[in-house]
Amino acid sequence: MPGRNSQAPYLFWGLVQMKYLERLNVFLNSVLLFLGSIAVLLLMSIATVNVVLRYPFKMPWRGAYEVVGFLGAIVIAFALGYTQKRKDHIVVDILTEKFPKKVNRALDGISYFFTMIFFSIVSWQVFVWGTKIMKSREVSETLKIMFHPFIFCVSLGFIVFSFTLFVDLLKNFRTRENR
Repeated sequence: MPGRNSQAPYLFWGLVQMKYLERLNVFLNSVLLFLGSIAVLLLMSIATVNVVLRYPFKMPWRGAYEVVGFLGAIVIAFALGYTQKRKDHIVVDILTEKFPKKVNRALDGISYFFTMIFFSIVSWQVFVWGTKIMKSREVSETLKIMFHPFIFCVSLGFIVFSFTLFVDLLKNFRTRENR
């Protein structure tokens, strides 16, 4: 069967490439998850200190609201890819749960594709916005800190989320033998 053997190197190479894409995906999401975890700890610490200073001592921490907002944006953006990898996003499947597996796979693939395109565009536009903010040297209102690095972090989170969707899209359309 010459036709079958001629596909063997292609299938092997495809599996090898997929393995490296998956490893890169795991690495990127692990790094962002770690950085997001640090951001959550900082966010909670700042909010707690602000509450402790505000009520008993009547000395609020000036700018705490700004920093908590910036850190919250990082936490959310950095968690998107990891959450997608674990398939922990909320899914409403009232209609699709009764469909055959092939139809569900096709719908998942379509969903991954359009979501990947959408968040790639979002990432690009957030990056463009961050570049404009950086060039204008705009700073936050209370603390007067440059906030374009936070915008770039959000863009990074969205592009890693898009990459995770791309890997899921490729895995979704592999044949059953390669799964």
